[in-house]
Amino acid sequence: MRARWIALLVALLSPAAHAEDIVVRPAAAPGPLDNPLKGWCPYARGAVRQPYTMVYLDASWKDLEPEEGRYAFEEWERKSWQSPAVVGKHVVLRIHADYPRRPSGLPGWLKDKGVKLTPYTEHGGGLSPDYDDPRMVDAMLRLIAAMGRRYDSDPRVGFLQLGLIGFWGEWHTWPHDELFPKPETRRKVIQAYREAFPNKLLMARTADEPAGTQPWLGFHDDMFPEDTDDGHDYSFLAKIRRAGRSDNWKVAPVGGEMVPGHARDWLGKGFDQSMTMAERAHFSWVGPYSPAQDRTQAPEFRKNSEALVRKLGYQFRLTEIRHPGRVERGGKLPLAIEGENEGVAPFYYPWPVDVALLDDAGKVVATLPLKADIRTWLPGAFKIEESTIVDVPPGRYRLALGIISPLAGKPDVRFANDLPVEGGRAVLSTIEVSPAP
Repeated sequence: MRARWIALLVALLSPAAHAEDIVVRPAAAPGPLDNPLKGWCPYARGAVRQPYTMVYLDASWKDLEPEEGRYAFEEWERKSWQSPAVVGKHVVLRIHADYPRRPSGLPGWLKDKGVKLTPYTEHGGGLSPDYDDPRMVDAMLRLIAAMGRRYDSDPRVGFLQLGLIGFWGEWHTWPHDELFPKPETRRKVIQAYREAFPNKLLMARTADEPAGTQPWLGFHDDMFPEDTDDGHDYSFLAKIRRAGRSDNWKVAPVGGEMVPGHARDWLGKGFDQSMTMAERAHFSWVGPYSPAQDRTQAPEFRKNSEALVRKLGYQFRLTEIRHPGRVERGGKLPLAIEGENEGVAPFYYPWPVDVALLDDAGKVVATLPLKADIRTWLPGAFKIEESTIVDVPPGRYRLALGIISPLAGKPDVRFANDLPVEGGRAVLSTIEVSPAP
């Protein structure tokens, strides 16, 4: 009993016990239109008339491997990645071997080996390779492995679509099912991607088997929102439900494009359906064709575009910040931050979260890393409760919260709050650091 009373007396006499908590409930504000890894993902070519942070890049296989075993990634990057539309943006990649209306994307050396090409006239015509040819399969697996070595740790790469197989690399050869590869070939390609890209998130066009058996795989709907959930058993979400993959969005992204030229309809009279489908399918981004590229940017069109961007993916709004008003140097700072993800999906990468101590000039005196995993901030409420050591000279500091982008090398996710921003961090409150006893 005596020991318990001594412990209580020590706690009451501690300076921290008399430091009143600071509680901040910041006002809400419209969410940013250019947060990373969400919103519009336009083509890297042509005019883009709205804010965006992602671009869609496709490439033919023959451009990436003009000679067997020689991968021309650097040449492709110099040609396609250095334009002002791409620099500083995350990219979504898709590789194709067959693209209707274009020359065959199959490398010449594979044709020389005898891989068969079958002509078709649908969709503008093209040449479909024999995906089940063992020489073709081996070459695809080698290409995927080489891409993994090049891009798995590249912060510029946001997401990869499986590509390679089918018209446009979309994993279908409709209406020529006889040209589509066997399940075993498709399984090998999916497994190769999984092994080559342990740090990147991958997406498939549909949840047909074997893609539909993968609990880690994202999906892209290239007829959003009209095909997303139109009541037919072949619609995008119908296939996902049938495969039992309705919860995949919690760990991997959903995206896709509008039919080129249809943006005015789906941001006009069909806007309610666009919002409904974005929420129902948990879309994070729309592209490569999107409203950002439409020539009309009339006020109503622009207003609806911004509302859709804010709904797509994540949108973090802070609701309460609580911490002591004073801590001792070298002591622990208990911090409680509550918020709301107002979007329809989480953030999909484990970007670091920290709190910085700023002086009056805005200089970062110290950064205090937090253990928060923003991938767990699903739509709805989220919370950070941590204690971190504060070891800075005594004085008064501002607390600023940041989510660090590996691509930008600095905080790059902003909150839907009316808060000052310093160096990409949201300034939350102030705190006094007193001398150590």
